[in-house]
Amino acid sequence: MAISPSSLFPSLLLVVALAASALVGGGSAAFACGRGSPAAGLPFCQPGLPIRARARDLIGRLTVAEKVAMLVSRPAGVPRLGIPSYQWWSEALHGVAKVGDGVHFGGEYPAATSFPQVISSAASFNASLWELMGKVVSDEARALYNGLRAGLTYWSPNVNIYRDPRWGRGQETPGEDPAVSARYAVAYVRGLQQPSGGARGFSRLKVAACCKHYTAYDLDNWNGYDRFHFNAKVSKQDLEDTYNVPFKACVVDGKVASVMCSYNQVNGVPSCADPNLRRIVRGQWRLNGYIVSDCDSVSVFYNEQHYGSRPEDAAAYALKAGMDLECGGFLGQYAESALRQGKVSEADIDFAVTHTVAVQMRLGMFEGDNQPFRDLGPRDLCSGAHQSLALEAARQAIVLLKNRAGALPLSPSRLRTVAVIGPNSDATTTMIGNYAGIPCAYTSPLKGISSYVKTVHAVGCTGVACAREQPIDAAVEVARHADAVVLVVGLDQSIEAEGRDRLDLLLPGRQQELVTAVAKASPGPTVLVIMSGSPVDVSFAEVDPNIAAILWVGYPGQAGGAAIADVIFGAYNPGGKLPVTWYPQSYVDRVPMTNMAMRPNPSTGYPGRTYRFYTGPVVYPFGHGLSYSKFTHTLALAPSQLSVQLVGSRTEQLNSTLNRAVRVNHARCDGLAVPVNVDVANAGDRDGAHTVLVYWRPPAGHAAATRQLVAFEKVHVPAGNRVSVALVLDVCTHLTVADAYGIRRIPMGEHSLEIGELTHTFLLEADTLPRYK
Repeated sequence: MAISPSSLFPSLLLVVALAASALVGGGSAAFACGRGSPAAGLPFCQPGLPIRARARDLIGRLTVAEKVAMLVSRPAGVPRLGIPSYQWWSEALHGVAKVGDGVHFGGEYPAATSFPQVISSAASFNASLWELMGKVVSDEARALYNGLRAGLTYWSPNVNIYRDPRWGRGQETPGEDPAVSARYAVAYVRGLQQPSGGARGFSRLKVAACCKHYTAYDLDNWNGYDRFHFNAKVSKQDLEDTYNVPFKACVVDGKVASVMCSYNQVNGVPSCADPNLRRIVRGQWRLNGYIVSDCDSVSVFYNEQHYGSRPEDAAAYALKAGMDLECGGFLGQYAESALRQGKVSEADIDFAVTHTVAVQMRLGMFEGDNQPFRDLGPRDLCSGAHQSLALEAARQAIVLLKNRAGALPLSPSRLRTVAVIGPNSDATTTMIGNYAGIPCAYTSPLKGISSYVKTVHAVGCTGVACAREQPIDAAVEVARHADAVVLVVGLDQSIEAEGRDRLDLLLPGRQQELVTAVAKASPGPTVLVIMSGSPVDVSFAEVDPNIAAILWVGYPGQAGGAAIADVIFGAYNPGGKLPVTWYPQSYVDRVPMTNMAMRPNPSTGYPGRTYRFYTGPVVYPFGHGLSYSKFTHTLALAPSQLSVQLVGSRTEQLNSTLNRAVRVNHARCDGLAVPVNVDVANAGDRDGAHTVLVYWRPPAGHAAATRQLVAFEKVHVPAGNRVSVALVLDVCTHLTVADAYGIRRIPMGEHSLEIGELTHTFLLEADTLPRYK
């Protein structure tokens, strides 16, 4: 977007309070079809009729000009039918945001709960948490709508794969892994939309979510390349097994109401003019909703990418590709003339408007005063339960990267003073990252630590850029007289943001100098806290004996400081895991952001990307994260052999067995699953949460990932206890590879599962059926 349940472990009180929050509120916002409306008795205003029939009735009453006006994100409305103007653009990436034109805080609605940035929440590896956060955001979004301060269409989440650690918008995503991104997308979308009732897929929606930005969008502005002109050259293989995975999950499993196409081209075709919008997103995946452009994307591909000789060509390309709504005004300006010139038909325009109107009807916007969720109001924003969840989410997001000799947690009773130092030591707005709203309140790191112990404060650097003259010596002197030091360093939106990619992976300016000098001067333990939305090469700190512990906190949201302090002083046992690989600086020195290939190329020295394909040195690997407890795994159940029954013609079956990789559509997939039961034991003296990560290694020779995360589950394990975790791997979904043509296949042979310290192998073989078609 351009800027112009059991594993959560909440207390009973929190659960009760969240349930009760839906019972209080204010008035109800009527959009259309209310009392006195000129259309009140017409079929499109009748909730009892099927959505498709209502949408057809409405569109049949519109003039061409009125329909064209509905192709843009701020349509003027149709006064003669009692339909007002509506702003489609609202954002809810990790809380209701003030980005876009659809949300207006103020009056009785001054703020909304600000959860950790998405990359931070991803570190929790907790799908129950992701869905519950979505539910809270939808409560607050509906409350704002009822107060006439917001719409109901939210262009979130961002599910692009975090391919390169320099990408300024990587912070908005669930990370580098397709399986994690897909599961996050489904959970958050379900939380936001909370579908209910309805027939033939037209379920009622609480709010309408949008998965963006389709597809292979992950470069904003790097070394002369920008997103408005970049042509992402992507293989069919990488599209199938990496870039499109979360979008498919959004549509197929999450039933998302919208997909947004991106600015960039993919293999020479602008994303918003790509026929795959209609062929794949709406056709194969069966999107039941609308496709929207990123802001001004049609104008961009016409004016900047010179795709189309006339503006009407660009409008026609977008509409015929399957785009239904433009964020911007280009379609509103040129679609009618494209119709007159015969470049589009009125049916093309009707097709687009039908999708947007149907979503509004599913939201209840054409039900007058009888709108759903009308009891939600001011008291549902920033409720105590919602803010408690923001704190819990921030705690679960924290990743303990280093803890030498068990230095953490610190004991407050043994400390007279703690020096809190660094450019992010008293951060507030930095903690909420981008696409944020107005938080209920801030707890900075300094404030959080001060609630446990007496503190002394020094910034060391006056900002994260930390250039030229800085008060480093003063910070060293403060550290010298404290019993312990907490150094909070890292990045902010001046370093990484939309439109701003990084050139390196190092701490900016003189921050490393500050860290090293303060740690050397400190007579007690030094805890390094990294606040950033992207990986940082802190190799120097990992090997520095003066640095006792390192935490990565991402951008932890409004309660970030309290969560940091809770972890440092042992009130919370950290359990976060890295959702991205932390590379050394040498990696980006040799890898251009413009290379979209996931797989390595030995002939050119290209090392590949993400833990799935890259095998070089790392600072910290994907999935890394320590705890104050020690967890062990025991495999309780897993098969040693499994047969895949083949269907189809004799030739297809022979080809499958000869290639040693069965096409998924040639396999009998019903019930074809691998049950995996794991016992997790907590050998420590503290209760803790642990994420069971199940990696799959396929047989060699299929150009597949070196290993792939195929399942994960977060569980709470009391000290000294054992918990059983039952997982099921769907062979036709989890144990497949994409060939060079983007076709999904199940490789035959010896497969391996890796779960912590365990490795289990099993044989997968094809079993041809006696009857052929």
